Amino acid sequence: MRIIATDFHTLLSPAQCERRVYLDARATEAAEVSEFDEWLFAAGAAHEAGHLATLGPYVDLGEGGEDDRVARTGAALKSGEAVLYQGELRAEIDLGGKTWTVVGAPDFILLGACGKPSGKGGAHIIRDSKLARRIADKDHPEIFRQLELYGWLYEKTLGAPPAGLEVHAGDGSIVPIDYPGAAAVEARLEALAAAKGAATEPPAIVGRTKCGDCAFNDDCWPRAEAARDVALVYGADQGLARQLHADGTHTYDALAADYTEDALADLSRPWGQGSQRVGSAAGAILTGARALSTGKPQRLGPLPAFAEKNYVMFDLEGIPPYTEPETLIYLWGMQVYGQSPGPFLPALAGFDDQGDEHGWNEFLRIAGDLFREHGDIPFVHWHSYERTHVTAYMDHYGDPGGIAARVLDNLLDLLPITRGALALPVTSYSLKVIEQYVGFERSQEEFGGTWSIAQYMAAQEMKPGAERDAIVAEILKYNEEDLAATWAVLDWLRGL
Repeated sequence: MRIIATDFHTLLSPAQCERRVYLDARATEAAEVSEFDEWLFAAGAAHEAGHLATLGPYVDLGEGGEDDRVARTGAALKSGEAVLYQGELRAEIDLGGKTWTVVGAPDFILLGACGKPSGKGGAHIIRDSKLARRIADKDHPEIFRQLELYGWLYEKTLGAPPAGLEVHAGDGSIVPIDYPGAAAVEARLEALAAAKGAATEPPAIVGRTKCGDCAFNDDCWPRAEAARDVALVYGADQGLARQLHADGTHTYDALAADYTEDALADLSRPWGQGSQRVGSAAGAILTGARALSTGKPQRLGPLPAFAEKNYVMFDLEGIPPYTEPETLIYLWGMQVYGQSPGPFLPALAGFDDQGDEHGWNEFLRIAGDLFREHGDIPFVHWHSYERTHVTAYMDHYGDPGGIAARVLDNLLDLLPITRGALALPVTSYSLKVIEQYVGFERSQEEFGGTWSIAQYMAAQEMKPGAERDAIVAEILKYNEEDLAATWAVLDWLRGL
C-alpha cells in the first residue's frame, strides 16, 4: 500500500474527486497524454532547470532506484550539502489498520544558509518549482498538500520539521507555505488512503470543471449520461447535485417531474463553509432539466433581432501565461459572414522577439479595413476571452487610431445570448458542443484549443520551412473552422 506525493494532485486537480484516486490506483485505463500535456511537462522541466541554474553547486539525486535514492538523500541531508536536487524521502505510517509506505521527491532541498537562515525546526528549506502563478490554497490546494507532505516526510526522516516550505512559482517568485504539523498531514493521508484503498469504488458527482480535463472522463461521463444523472443539468453545481442525490433525486427526469420552481428555489445546498438557497437560478435549472428529459430545447427568454446584414466572426487562439508574464495571443482570426461574405483574415503572431506585437498590429490593420468597408459591423465571438484579451493588448501595446476600442464597442458575445434565451438538451454550452447540436461538422480529425497551443509551440521550435508551414496551416484551418462554427450557431439563432 503506497502513497506518493502526486496522489494529492490526482485527488484535488482539477477538483476534488475520490473516485479518480481509486481508478488511478487500480490502473484503470486513462486517456492518452495529449501533445499539450507533453508541452506542459517540457515547460515545467525548463522552468525547474532554469531555477536550478541559479542555486550554484548541487548534488543530483535523481538517478537510480528508489531504495538507492532514499539512502543517498538521507546521507546528503546529514552531510551538510547546500543544494540537493531531486532527492527522495520515504516513511511508513499506519492508516486504517494498514501499513502504508509514503514517498515524495521534492525538486530542491536547500540548507538554510543557501536561501535564508533556518529560524525553526530542521536545517533545510524544501522548495518545489511550479508553473502556476497564483499560489493560493483556494486556487491550487494540490500544491499546498504536496509541499506539506514533503515537510512531513522530512520530519519523519530527521526528527524535526523543515525550516520552511516554498514554491518557486511560474513568475519566478518564491512563495512560502506554512507547514501545518504532522497531525494535520496525517489526517489528510488518512482520507487519501481511504479513497486509494477502498474496497469498492467511491461515489462521485460529475461536473464540467471537475471532469473536463480528467484522465478518466471517458470512464465516468458516459456512465453519468447513461444514468441520466441530475448532475448533468446545466447550472446544477456540485453542491446542488450532491444535495439532490442525498434527497433521493438522482436523475434529471426526476428533477423535472418532482420539483416546482418555488420548491427548488427554497432548497439549501452546501456552499463554501456553509449553505445557500438555490434562489433565482431555480427556473433556469428546472428548464434545463426539462430540456434534457424531453430532448427538446426550451425557451427561457427573448432573442435579439440580429438585424445586421453582415457580421465579423472573431476568435482568438492564445497560450496561457505558463512561460511568459501574460497570455500570448498567437492568432487573431476574423471573417465576414452574411449578405457580403469575405475571406478568412488571420493575424498570426511572428516567431521572433517582436512577433507578439506584430500579431497585434496586424489585427488592428485588418479590423480597421473591415470598419472602413462595413461601418460599425458586429464582431461576433463566444464567451469573454476575446473581450478580455483585446482589452489587455490595448493596455499593453496601445491603440493607435482607436481601432481596438471600436472593436470592443462592437463585440457581440453569443454565449450569454444563447444561454439566456434557450435551455438546450446539452450538458455544456461550450462552442464545440453547441456547434454539434446545430449540425455543424468540422473537417479536421484533431482540433481544440489545447491541440492548437501544442501545435503552435511545436512550430515555434522549428526552423522556417515546409514542416513549420504545414503546422501553421493546420492551426489556421482550425481557427477558420471555429469562425465557421460561430456563424453556424448565429445563423441558427437568427432562424429562431
